[in-house]
Amino acid sequence: MTDLTNQVLSHLDPASIQAIANQLGIDPAQAQAAIQQAVPVVVGGLARNASTDAGADALHNAAADHAGGDIGSILGSVLGGGGQGGAILGHIFGNRQNQAAQQVGQASGIGAANAGALLSMLAPVIMGVLGNMTQRQGMNSGGLGNMLGREMQNLGQGAHGGLLGSILDQDGDGQFGLSDVLKMGTQMLGGRGRA
Repeated sequence: MTDLTNQVLSHLDPASIQAIANQLGIDPAQAQAAIQQAVPVVVGGLARNASTDAGADALHNAAADHAGGDIGSILGSVLGGGGQGGAILGHIFGNRQNQAAQQVGQASGIGAANAGALLSMLAPVIMGVLGNMTQRQGMNSGGLGNMLGREMQNLGQGAHGGLLGSILDQDGDGQFGLSDVLKMGTQMLGGRGRA
């Protein structure tokens, strides 16, 4: 696990996991396993977005908007049906949002619909933790990009590398590498005017 991933998971106590499980209609052990699959996927998507200067700037601004929030309150709002999880996921994954849900659903065994709901619940929490980290460490967009780059490298080498690769692999070579980062960056920059 990586710093950001660990920070996010540390905020999800047994009561939070139970609440997420209740929301999804699954048992807590299943929810915890799915969360451990889903958090690195969202973090990997953020890292991919921050791999270009423009992407890092946009993410830094978004993180600043989420800074200073109490993570428990964010989670409470999300579990109460609030939050902007779907919109955040749209920015992170773009047209691969459904693919991310399918892959997490398959890897965790909770199905694509539940995985999509879980990703939507986790996205505001992850942005809140990222915003607080950025603020606490006084990170600029370059520092944020570097930190997420290290996260991605560590995640890619860990157990989540295959899952991340299947979601983020752009050139179809079965691996998530530099060519995929460059392709994603080009797509994001090219698609900004239409967003």
